[in-house]
Amino acid sequence: MADGSTVTTFDAWAARAQFPILSRTVNGKPLVYLDSAASAQKPRAVIDAMTAAMEGSYANVHRGLHTLANETTEAFEAAREGVARFLNAETPDNIVWTKGGTEAINLVAAGIGQSIQPGDEIVVSQMEHHSNIVPWHLLRERRGAVLKWIPVLDDGSLDMAAYGDLLGPKTKVVAVTHMSNVLGTINPVAEITRMAHAVGAKVLIDGCQGAVHCGPDVQAIGCDFYAFTGHKLYGPTGIGALYGRTDALEALPPYQGGGEMIETVEMDRITYAKPPHRFEAGTPPILEAIGLGAAITWLSQFDANAVRAHELAVYRRAVEGLRGVNGLQIIGEAKDKGSILTFTVEGAHAHDVAQIMDRYGVAVRAGLHCAEPLAKRFGLTSSARASFALYNTMEDADAFVEALDRARKFFE
Repeated sequence: MADGSTVTTFDAWAARAQFPILSRTVNGKPLVYLDSAASAQKPRAVIDAMTAAMEGSYANVHRGLHTLANETTEAFEAAREGVARFLNAETPDNIVWTKGGTEAINLVAAGIGQSIQPGDEIVVSQMEHHSNIVPWHLLRERRGAVLKWIPVLDDGSLDMAAYGDLLGPKTKVVAVTHMSNVLGTINPVAEITRMAHAVGAKVLIDGCQGAVHCGPDVQAIGCDFYAFTGHKLYGPTGIGALYGRTDALEALPPYQGGGEMIETVEMDRITYAKPPHRFEAGTPPILEAIGLGAAITWLSQFDANAVRAHELAVYRRAVEGLRGVNGLQIIGEAKDKGSILTFTVEGAHAHDVAQIMDRYGVAVRAGLHCAEPLAKRFGLTSSARASFALYNTMEDADAFVEALDRARKFFE
């Protein structure tokens, strides 16, 4: 049902069947892919849409007058419209194409950074991905900004009382994740935004996980910017999007210079295009945008609440299978969290655990998960992470528990 009609119940096995890669084996075992927080697999609808664009209707966008250019431009801009609907943006003009969530955040940081003065404060949280830390550190190094950190409580939730105390007249930006890629914590982003706006700060939400699992509504959140990436949302790599409120985008200077982002270029002057094109210098990721548009159309056939309920049911099945296991620690159990299970095994390095689980066809991630401040907060040098997506099943959860049990016994 890739036509966009909605299914109000969810059949994980039927959805799974639309992902060609999930039929393969690894080390002689059926693949159990539990690394979707790093990058999700791609359904046939996305593969076919990108292939069809390459095979039958490809050209550069916007400037051509011939049939192929017009067809490709229509598909490219239709994908932008799809992103706007997905996020409940005011108009498609609020959507800027980027090469991913990282570039979207850097675009905002670079633009806002031009007006940052020494002593201006930027508030981030201890649970941020490096993509939502490093761009602000650059402003600390280059512009004299001061980073303020929202603490994370023992259960993995944000300390909202401490957050309120951090805000003040010097706060210029608040940048927080919608959903933690390590803890699965879903943050109260509408409340975070309201509190930041009360002191005149701009708000950027990192939605790379939230876009997949939280049904983002940027108007309800009220944020100035919302960034996400395509490859975690069942789309291709090399594509992402930045939502910006109209006034917020209009206030940003260009991020890069080149073709497409200009209005006029003369030898002694230049004028820039209006958003979103002001921020899309050069030939954009055309095929990738079409692929992301196809992913969103494909995803829209499912009821978002039914999908989330399924993902959480699979997550809980895995968690229940681990209850009472000696030497195993689950990191992050905030109320109403998403379907991410991060854990450590006493006496075993997470990399070794992941490699042994791979012998049984179970793919999990191990390391610091691009969140070193969070790892330090919990006293970790490494952890393993299983992340559940709509194509995972109860059988996947059981296979995960069994593979982890075998890995544990290996170290006894």
